Amino acid sequence: MNDNNANDELSFEDEHDEAFAGDVRRNSDDVIDVQSFDSVEQLDEGSNPAKAEPSLEQQVAELKNANLKLHADVENVRKRIRREAEDQVRFASLPLINDLLLVFDNLRRALDAAESAGGPSAGLTEGVQMVVKQFEDTLGKYQCKPIKALGEVFDPNVHEAISQMPSENFDAGVVMVEATKGFQLHDRVVRPSQVVVSTGKAS
Repeated sequence: MNDNNANDELSFEDEHDEAFAGDVRRNSDDVIDVQSFDSVEQLDEGSNPAKAEPSLEQQVAELKNANLKLHADVENVRKRIRREAEDQVRFASLPLINDLLLVFDNLRRALDAAESAGGPSAGLTEGVQMVVKQFEDTLGKYQCKPIKALGEVFDPNVHEAISQMPSENFDAGVVMVEATKGFQLHDRVVRPSQVVVSTGKAS
């Protein structure tokens, strides 16, 4: 009987060892298979997020680019402020010039009337001509100059057409009459010249 018990104990141990070995085999199936990944690098990247971050050289390059853009933006703002300040100085006299041009227009009308009257008012006409000339010279000293109109090709940027007429002396699209003289301050039009534009010879 003792021999039988010994045999039973041995068979139990053998069965237990086989069961344990089966568990080991089953557990080994649960281990991550490296070959199931596309590459070993993919496994490394998944297990080490630091490798997905930009390198130090890339970070330095990005910071340099951001710094250059910031400097460019600051320089553009500085230029715009300087340009606006210069424009304020250049065109500070614009309201005054607009008012003076009304006086200039009245002088021109007086001169036209005196020239039309003729006779004993010749001396007065000459005096008014001198005043008109002095007026234009003074405006020119402050960079306010008359706009060329008579005989010039019509330019909507500096001319304002009040009428169109046929003409034997002027080609189509050319200013044939200057009704009101225009002026510009530096490169800005204070007021356009009011003109009559030729349509060419009458058919």
